[in-house]
Amino acid sequence: MDFCNLKTEEILSIVEPLMQNCLDGSNEDNYEKHTLNFTERIKSIVTPDELKRQLSSEPRTYFGKRQFIELFRRDDSIAVVWKQSITSCDDELINQAIFKEEEGKILIDHCMIC
Repeated sequence: MDFCNLKTEEILSIVEPLMQNCLDGSNEDNYEKHTLNFTERIKSIVTPDELKRQLSSEPRTYFGKRQFIELFRRDDSIAVVWKQSITSCDDELINQAIFKEEEGKILIDHCMIC
């Protein structure tokens, strides 16, 4: 698959379920689900202990709806930006992630919500 040259709609049809699974895993305190579609690089950063630390803030925040904003094409990856809602407040956050193709699979190589 030539991931970086697919149409925007095709890319979103691939990456939206990956991001949803990642956020669902976070909401469920499920490390395996959260990191299922991560590259080894990001898995080495988001360890079980690190995810537990990230989820330990009070009050507990859960990820809600997100809205696609933009897609950025790079030589070997795709960056996607969404507007992200959370349950602890009405703030609008930025959810940005980088997706790469590795051994025929599309994986999350970076994700930050702020």
